[in-house]
Amino acid sequence: MNVLLIGSGGREHALAWKLAASPLLGKLYAAPGNPGIARHAECVALDVRDHEAVVDFCRDNGVDLVVVGPEAPLVAGIADDLIAADIPVFGPTAAAARLEGSKGFTKDLCARYGIPTAAYARFADARYAKDYVRSAGAPIVVKADGLAAGKGVTIATSEEEALAAIDACFSGQFGEGAEVVIEEFLEGEEASFFCLCDGKTALPFGTAQDHKRVGEGDTGPNTGGMGAYSPAPVMSDEMIERTMREIIMPTLKGMEERGSPFIGVLYAGLMITKEGPKLIEYNVRFGDPECQVLMPRLKDDLLALMKGAVDGQLAHMSARWRDEAALTVVMAAEGYPGTPQKGSPIRGLEAAEAEGADVFHAGTAMRDGALVANGGRVLNVTALGRTVTEARDKAYRAVDRIDWPGGFCRRDIGWRAVEREAGGR
Repeated sequence: MNVLLIGSGGREHALAWKLAASPLLGKLYAAPGNPGIARHAECVALDVRDHEAVVDFCRDNGVDLVVVGPEAPLVAGIADDLIAADIPVFGPTAAAARLEGSKGFTKDLCARYGIPTAAYARFADARYAKDYVRSAGAPIVVKADGLAAGKGVTIATSEEEALAAIDACFSGQFGEGAEVVIEEFLEGEEASFFCLCDGKTALPFGTAQDHKRVGEGDTGPNTGGMGAYSPAPVMSDEMIERTMREIIMPTLKGMEERGSPFIGVLYAGLMITKEGPKLIEYNVRFGDPECQVLMPRLKDDLLALMKGAVDGQLAHMSARWRDEAALTVVMAAEGYPGTPQKGSPIRGLEAAEAEGADVFHAGTAMRDGALVANGGRVLNVTALGRTVTEARDKAYRAVDRIDWPGGFCRRDIGWRAVEREAGGR
């Protein structure tokens, strides 16, 4: 099978790395890719916003499957145009991608199908949103309705912070969405839960926990994610079963009844509360950096599973996982999550990989033969271990071999799981 992978980040590098190991794979293309992805695929200068150009490329190069990494092309309807051209695609249609593209849509779906989630209200006018905050008080959660690259959520600990977040949403800081969703603050432990879906069947596909805040101790502004580990200790077999029964399957049923069956990977961001799992939000693609800890743990052929989802065959398939834990540390450019400093040289990746880690490229470029930073989150240093603690130690040994003065990372990734493991000794 010839495969076109769309995307250029760390998630896509992890996918390319795993797809390249498939015995089913013929040729792997990536658009646009990055220097790390280029080790596994032929990177092509293709504007993925031009859906006609993508269709033409697939036809000209005998592409048998398109794998869409990021959410923006899915929300923009790239899957619809590929399907119309009879080109198989792993990823939901624009109508199904509303699960991520509109937080309000998802909250309404939850209300209709009895899916446990935080109480909420939707507002298209800042004045009414502010009145709601003043009546409800803090802590409270303010979300920009549309795509915001993981940064459009404010967990406000004061009314003033919530009011400022509303102003930011309506000013266009997080995109062009003209609506905000305001939710009750949920207490508990967050976890990420993934399923491969073929429209009718959902195949559980791993758990993870990530660190959204830029600073150690989970402080500072939200980012796209500063690190992650898998599996998530809080996601016991019982919690996975409840999540499937109470959240995932009602969602799949609801989307099918609406005429928008969901095909692709469904990523449920959960809060594990005293009452059980509650949905925080859905994403319609693999998490980043969660994908970077799922792929090293997956025993089975990713390409075969993706093809099974597209062909409606997941009811006859399963996914097996390594017993080891995986942990990834995000190395980001100075200035992130604000304005990252680009162009600083990066050395020592071979030395890092000699420590037994995999280094996935998230925001890199080649300039004059040298590897340089070209984004906010730049590298994902990933390692396996018998425990999260062992995986963490191996990952940080690799981080310390990387020569990049223009970068930084958190030094406490996995702290919650590490504390659990220490307490269990």
